[in-house]
Amino acid sequence: MNTVTTLSLPDIMTGAIWTMISVTLPILLVAMIIGLFIGILQTATSIQEQTLIFIPKILAVFLCIVLLSPWIGQRMLVMTREILGQLERFIN
Repeated sequence: MNTVTTLSLPDIMTGAIWTMISVTLPILLVAMIIGLFIGILQTATSIQEQTLIFIPKILAVFLCIVLLSPWIGQRMLVMTREILGQLERFIN
């Protein structure tokens, strides 16, 4: 049996913020790790080209988004259903 819990507006906002953080955190971590790795590689090889970091980081973030898109979509769908399921409570 499916039970619907009634949530207050602060509960929904808190859930939305945590969903946003959990969805963006893996992508930001990948960008940070790639940036750190390229920075260490640049320091070790004395290559100080500032634009060298962008292509690997863009490719890694794009690949991360492609691989995580089903999970991201599912998390966003759950949040959307939760909000729209109780929309009539907030209209009155």
